[in-house]
Amino acid sequence: MKNSLSRRRFLQSGALATAACAVAGAAPALAEAVAETGKPSPIKLGLASYTFRNFTRAQMIAYMKQLNLTDLNCKDAKDHLPMDPAGEDAALADYAANGIKVHAVGTVYFPKDEDGDIRAKFEYAKRAGVKVIVAGDPTVETLPRIEKFVKEYDIRLAIHNHGPEDKIWHSPYDVLKVVGKMDERIGCCIDIGHACRAGADVPQAIRDVGPRLYNLHAKDLTDFTKKESQVAVGEGIIPFRAIFESLIAINYPGFVDLEYEIHGDDPMPGVIESFAFMRGVLRGMGYLTNTAS
Repeated sequence: MKNSLSRRRFLQSGALATAACAVAGAAPALAEAVAETGKPSPIKLGLASYTFRNFTRAQMIAYMKQLNLTDLNCKDAKDHLPMDPAGEDAALADYAANGIKVHAVGTVYFPKDEDGDIRAKFEYAKRAGVKVIVAGDPTVETLPRIEKFVKEYDIRLAIHNHGPEDKIWHSPYDVLKVVGKMDERIGCCIDIGHACRAGADVPQAIRDVGPRLYNLHAKDLTDFTKKESQVAVGEGIIPFRAIFESLIAINYPGFVDLEYEIHGDDPMPGVIESFAFMRGVLRGMGYLTNTAS
């Protein structure tokens, strides 16, 4: 018998313990909360495939199995979900064979204000069978043209805020200012790290965006003024319990997708810690999290 835990088990155990302390105070109170109010978690956890941008699809699938994850927000990076139909079909077949469901595509970029280019991106999402495109850089001028395709395909466009460096979409509030009078299927993907750096109160922003919130990218920071301060979820200062409470308050139906952008060549320790922490926070709130959420 081994006398020590594997690194994976050690990180999971440590992160869960940290999460429990962070959200519940004393251990007896946590146990009582779970015993009295334990219900399936209303928060669905997923993975942004950009986290494994330096790894192949086969490697990412193996990592998702280790993480007990089945839900993927997939990007055209490596061979994760190629834009060309044949490559995309092969990827989707691999995911289906391994019990993985693609729930969104992105980040997808719209550099041209042209029907042909925009239609190709919506066809990409249609082939994937998703109802959400996470959009990285649509200009204000391009949105009316994109709106036509949102209506035609009945696919939501979730504009991803990229923080102070972005020319247009600093925070979800910048998105709301522009899309408020457009088709209701045009809304936000809140990247909580970038939103914090842009000065947004993310729990309040979630409530303000409300029904136009279609995706959420999770990460953590130790300093809201520094992009390079990203750490594993639970090691920083982003208020995850308050974020989850806001998502529950608006009956958010989408996913919280971890987008871990650091340690690209060795992300698994931080990814394991991040999911263990988020699951631990939900358990501390009295929710039961199964291994595939």
